[in-house]
Amino acid sequence: MKQIIIIGGGAAGFFCASNLDEKKYNITILEQNSDVLQKVKISGGGRCNVTHACFDPRELVQFYPRGNKELLSVFTKFQPGDTMEWFDQRNVPLKIENDNRTFPESNSSQTIINTFLNETQKKNVSVKTKCVVKEIEKTDEKYIVKTSLGDFEADYIVYATGSSPKSLKIIETLGHKIIDLVPSLFTFNIKDELLKDLPGTSFENAEISIPKLKTEESGPLLITHWGLSGPAVLKISAWEAISLAKLKYNIEIEVNFISKPMDEAEEIFQRFKESNPKKTIGQAKIYDITNRFWQKILEVSKIDLNKQVANISGKEMQKILESLCRKKLQVTGKSTFKDEFVTAGGVDLKEINFKNMSSKILSNFYIAGEVLNIDAVTGGFNFQACWSEGWLIAQDLNTL
Repeated sequence: MKQIIIIGGGAAGFFCASNLDEKKYNITILEQNSDVLQKVKISGGGRCNVTHACFDPRELVQFYPRGNKELLSVFTKFQPGDTMEWFDQRNVPLKIENDNRTFPESNSSQTIINTFLNETQKKNVSVKTKCVVKEIEKTDEKYIVKTSLGDFEADYIVYATGSSPKSLKIIETLGHKIIDLVPSLFTFNIKDELLKDLPGTSFENAEISIPKLKTEESGPLLITHWGLSGPAVLKISAWEAISLAKLKYNIEIEVNFISKPMDEAEEIFQRFKESNPKKTIGQAKIYDITNRFWQKILEVSKIDLNKQVANISGKEMQKILESLCRKKLQVTGKSTFKDEFVTAGGVDLKEINFKNMSSKILSNFYIAGEVLNIDAVTGGFNFQACWSEGWLIAQDLNTL
């Protein structure tokens, strides 16, 4: 019986193992940590954001800053609808939330982990934890995987290690080109009077632009202890991961907290002024923002909270609107988003055959997951790439 060694006990490795034909192969998963599927466990705050309800591959690839062209063919063969069906067949119902993120109905990542453990146990997959791969040696017909638990012989290797520098070094030694790693999906460190003392304040839809990079994103935004976070920030950090690394995360951004152009925001203000002249500006509810944030805007604009709306001058109004719609903020660094930490960079995609995720450099060698130069924005997309790639590998091996 031929031997398949899967290096990496994460999403891609386990999904591949769960779909392999155990009558054809002896399957072994090698994992360096004491627990498998660690990212699955912490994803989505412990609920596991399994996938995203986007069923058109052309639309789906738009969520991948790196890998979008290559993944199109992958997703035409296995996409989120197939993932949902796969879990459904194993009695794991999933639910689609309002933002299209998809979770197990149990709201527990353990449900997903147990499904993989059951599938791999049924297939007699041998799982070795605390097994650190040190080197892979290619012989004429086989591979020798040298580990902290001894040597393993493999006819086929599935390399799904995640993006640790050590695992990239091993595959580079075998002849693959590595694109430099940079963080993706991070929050912005900003010190500014407007954000001070307001952690937890959120905005349903804000716009963020980086004028220097001529780029803009919109979405929910959150003020944190260290600056700004939320989907709008995470998206722009993913798309501009490489440029932001080059700029050493020191850059000016412009934020529109209410997602309205200045002239429209001004009209709303004028109408409110006409219909509520006697209201104090501090108590005025003109825009869809929290009271605390509104009062902070007035404070930094140096406007007396007790002033009547009718007495707000044109100059004062402009100050308020500038802070609301065109606030310039200086980013001085980044903080990694703990659950969704993702890296851009990894194995060069030109060296992968995306029909079956096989290496163009090494025979009988497949590569999947975050070790590839593929990454996505937050919302279940990174896992979906792992499921789809793992499935393709299993289908290819099953037909050999």
